[in-house]
Amino acid sequence: CFGKASVMVLTALGEKLANAVRSLNSTTVINEDVLNAMLKDVCMALIESDVNVQLVRQLRENVRGVINFEEMAGGLNKRRMIQQAVFQELVRLMDPGVAPWQPVKGRPNTVMLVGLQGSGKTTTATKLARYYQRRSWRTCMVCADTYRAGAFDQFKQNAAKAGIPFYGSYTETDPAVIASEGVDRFKRDGFEVIIVDTSGRHRQEDALFEEMLQVSNAIAPDSVIFVMDATIGQACEAQALAFKRTVDVGSVIVTKLDSRAKGGGALSAIAATRSPVVFVGTGEHIEDFEQFKVKQFVQKLLGMGDLAGLIDKVSEMSSSQDEASNAEKMRRLRQGLFTLRDFQEQFATFQELGSFSQVMAAIPGFGSLGNKNELEGRDQFRRYLTVLDSMSDSELDAADGCRLFSNCSARATRVARGSGVSEREVRTMLSQYAKLSQMVRRVGGIRGLFSADGDLKSDASAASMARLQAQVARSLDSRALQRVGGASGLQSLLRQVQRRGVAD
Repeated sequence: CFGKASVMVLTALGEKLANAVRSLNSTTVINEDVLNAMLKDVCMALIESDVNVQLVRQLRENVRGVINFEEMAGGLNKRRMIQQAVFQELVRLMDPGVAPWQPVKGRPNTVMLVGLQGSGKTTTATKLARYYQRRSWRTCMVCADTYRAGAFDQFKQNAAKAGIPFYGSYTETDPAVIASEGVDRFKRDGFEVIIVDTSGRHRQEDALFEEMLQVSNAIAPDSVIFVMDATIGQACEAQALAFKRTVDVGSVIVTKLDSRAKGGGALSAIAATRSPVVFVGTGEHIEDFEQFKVKQFVQKLLGMGDLAGLIDKVSEMSSSQDEASNAEKMRRLRQGLFTLRDFQEQFATFQELGSFSQVMAAIPGFGSLGNKNELEGRDQFRRYLTVLDSMSDSELDAADGCRLFSNCSARATRVARGSGVSEREVRTMLSQYAKLSQMVRRVGGIRGLFSADGDLKSDASAASMARLQAQVARSLDSRALQRVGGASGLQSLLRQVQRRGVAD
């Protein structure tokens, strides 16, 4: 599931913002000059990424309004307050404060996609349909694009590949008629989410807007979603406003965030139209499609990670697996048992979560590491999986795999030959397994920490959480601990995981 190496969401902007905010940590005295220097870097990063200058100026003034050094009590953490103020203002920039439309189960919900040609509407239609299909909605697609040559062929191919029912026509030239017939048919057949893909143009034209209006009047959609290309820069804002004036755009999907897009124009468009972003496209594959959550997105931009999103993905993958198997894994983990087969399954799961850089970006403090070592990390995953595939069942299922290999050096030699790597690399992997196994054993021994389904208990005692933090800290090397922000950063990280368990 790695495919082509993908770039973290808005990489350049994220790195500049993270560096600006992180600069506070290396400053001994926090004062007005330090605040102004940090805000200058933040504002320059936003402007260089095509965010509207007026919005940037407002953000700067809002942060300055919150931080008043003269009125600040002596015991307050000034660094934390400044970082939190920047975080809140970036959230405000991207959150119009409007709740996005949500489909209703058990009834037809018609969604109309609009946007310029090349924005990725057809691919987005398939991704959106697949998103709802995977969550047990009866989903279908209607192709109302009669303008672009080969549009229906691409539409059919995408829908068939994803296993999604579709409707379209090679003979009918009126998109309003096709849309109306398709929506009526799928409503009769009891479909719950009906996604209508419309025509685009190379630029904003009266003909495009007139056609959109006709289709909208014909099908009376429950939601109109504007599909916005993140790579077009400052033109995003004018584009979004033009579409919103013609049809009632309720929300936005931003595409091509896996590219080296500046992306600031898309952020400006959100603020200008007051239409919430509901999803973002982060790659070419059908699964490269994520629900947009403002706070988690800003956390990624500032290098704070998106642990909750990562846990969501893991939970979603786990829910699709056999319940009895998951229950057995949880039971063994709570007992502190972690075999080489468990290690193998963790690597396989890690691969399915996305590219190495995407996963690293979700872990607080590790975003830049993922960007720099994408190929290296991906290749190492593959080599380790090959090493584990070369082991026998008895080796993979042994209660103490490390002891098994240390008692018989010939095992490592055999596995190295079978996997095509050096014996040293086999032993390096075993060493990493030993560290993780030891942490699982220690954490599993903490009573009252986990619920039956494996989540951290919301009511876990402070003593249990402190033991957990100590055991995890002992298992991390000093560089990894530093990346998550030291002991306080690790404590915050574990609280995120605990809160995630409460939210579920």
